Amino acid sequence: MFKAKNIRSKHSDFDKMRAGTSFINLDRKEISSMRKVLHKAETRGHANHGWLDAHHSFSFANYHNSERMNFGVLRVLNDDHIAAGKGFGTHPHDNMEIVTIPLEGDLQHKDSMGNTAVIKHGDVQVMSAGTGIFHSEFNPNPDKDLKLLQIWMFPNKRNVTPRYHQITLEGNELRNQFHQVLSPNPDDEGVWAHQDAWFHIGDLDKGTEVNYALKKEGNGVYAFVIEGDVTINGQALNKRDALGVWDTSTLEIAADSDARVLLMDVPMTLS
Repeated sequence: MFKAKNIRSKHSDFDKMRAGTSFINLDRKEISSMRKVLHKAETRGHANHGWLDAHHSFSFANYHNSERMNFGVLRVLNDDHIAAGKGFGTHPHDNMEIVTIPLEGDLQHKDSMGNTAVIKHGDVQVMSAGTGIFHSEFNPNPDKDLKLLQIWMFPNKRNVTPRYHQITLEGNELRNQFHQVLSPNPDDEGVWAHQDAWFHIGDLDKGTEVNYALKKEGNGVYAFVIEGDVTINGQALNKRDALGVWDTSTLEIAADSDARVLLMDVPMTLS
């Protein structure tokens, strides 16, 4: 049973995750060219706990790299492989926007708001932790591993009422285009978050070329290659590589093989 109580304390998620991060504050008149940061898959933090094999794009838990703290308001991108029947017991969060995208298998979610759900490959889940929430995450299958991406963003509004939302994508929505799966607008496509962020996923056939226009001035895009090989603005990327790009308005994306790509269009400053 979950016990709903005030979990805001000196151990707040927001405060812990804010420590050590840096945000880009630029005079827009001085911007003359695109900036980028390349994160190759093999340079990520890695922790193998037996039941959990995790790769961290940014500093997390026992992995700390002062040069890999965040990309704008994007603070966590964990690529988790969870063994059959294992998972995370009940634990708290507050003041963080948490997005979960299963890649293979099923994830059973339970929380202190009374939500119980199983999310699968093709689903996208968002949880606004706000004033505080407890939840658990388990792989309910006794004979099948689970692979997922979990993404944390700083919110643009603190101490909101906690909330949960999930959607299921249709495969043809992603074919050779980038389909919106998250935005700041509750009435828009996908789930929504308390942040001026837009997430898109695309399944691209080899040879496909797609342009992506950033949604808001001052945002950057952290592009994460889930599968395959692509070239973004002239930079070749392979499976699980990432490219952060800012001070530009458009990305040019070419699929060098069949590929799946996640674009995270996020503010580069914390309001």
